[in-house]
Amino acid sequence: MARRSLPLLRHLLRDSIVAAPSSSPPGIAGSRRSVTYMPRPGDGAPRAVTLIPGDGIGPLVTDSVRKVMDAMHAPVYFETYEVHGHMTTVPAEVIESIRRNKVCLKGGLATPVGGGVSSLNVQLRKELDLYASLVNCFNLPGLPTRHQNVDIVVIRENTEGEYSGLEHEVVPGVVESLKFCSERIAKYAFEYAYLNNRKKVTAVHKANIMKLADGLFLESCREVATKYPGIKYNEIIVDNCCMQLVSKPEQFDVMVTPNLYGNLVANTAAGIAGGTGVMPGGNVGQDHAIFEQGASAGNVGNEKLVEQKKANPVALLLSSAMMLRHLRFPSFADRLETAVKRVIAEGEYRTKDLGGNSTTQEVVDAVIANLD
Repeated sequence: MARRSLPLLRHLLRDSIVAAPSSSPPGIAGSRRSVTYMPRPGDGAPRAVTLIPGDGIGPLVTDSVRKVMDAMHAPVYFETYEVHGHMTTVPAEVIESIRRNKVCLKGGLATPVGGGVSSLNVQLRKELDLYASLVNCFNLPGLPTRHQNVDIVVIRENTEGEYSGLEHEVVPGVVESLKFCSERIAKYAFEYAYLNNRKKVTAVHKANIMKLADGLFLESCREVATKYPGIKYNEIIVDNCCMQLVSKPEQFDVMVTPNLYGNLVANTAAGIAGGTGVMPGGNVGQDHAIFEQGASAGNVGNEKLVEQKKANPVALLLSSAMMLRHLRFPSFADRLETAVKRVIAEGEYRTKDLGGNSTTQEVVDAVIANLD
């Protein structure tokens, strides 16, 4: 539920308690809901979701999501496809499935370094035009971190900039890379901020050096900002941004960035707020969306985690809650998110990256036990 509605809900609930007859049985007036989600006819029909387990810990954490979804009887079912990072292209049947279902849940896909093999992650984003990447970096109650009051949403362009892959060898030993940008990521960032009652949008750039490419990015942000007078807008150079993130991260709200900077900023913010193992994320376009671990899955190829079955499923579980809201199943999303946060707050079941020694299955069992 967008934050903008929370004050209204509190006001309505308070009024309902005050207005309740004194003869009401204890607990009834205070627990009655004054406002509820009103679905459209057919909204409760089960939805198909394309599932890509991926590489490394991917099958382990995606299986965790499947178990939790089954336990809470969520109205989704999965069409599973085997895709791995060493493949040269994403199979056509996988693309067709995502186009048909509109939504995909994905584990990490290993990306070969060098060698001319393109990233399947980038292929998926370009093929489906998933131009906006969203990573929510926030403090989880009970999880100790260096900084408190961190709640940052990093929105980065996904298909343009350096990741567009427009590069070629001019002559042996000389490689040219092209960079371009459009205004749609700025529009999405301000729209997101408006709908979620966010107060500020910060554009991250390097226009002091790349005056034309990043200059165009800033021009787009400034133009869109004029249409949202209720949202504060500011700009920050990317190197100063990184320094400010590690010293005063609570100053940031929504951050909008070109592709390359956003990848670095999102991972930095994730590390500050609790680590990549707990940060949800997704990639969205006009017609399709793919949900996955928010920050780079550096442990995708960690064979030790796979052998010990101790991968952290929290990030993908929270990403699944984002997916459920995207599918208009808000009550299921709330139940899942609340259960995960309870497990983290209690502190009994945590994987090694969070200071514990639990297995993936033990964390999943704890989440299931905390489902309302």
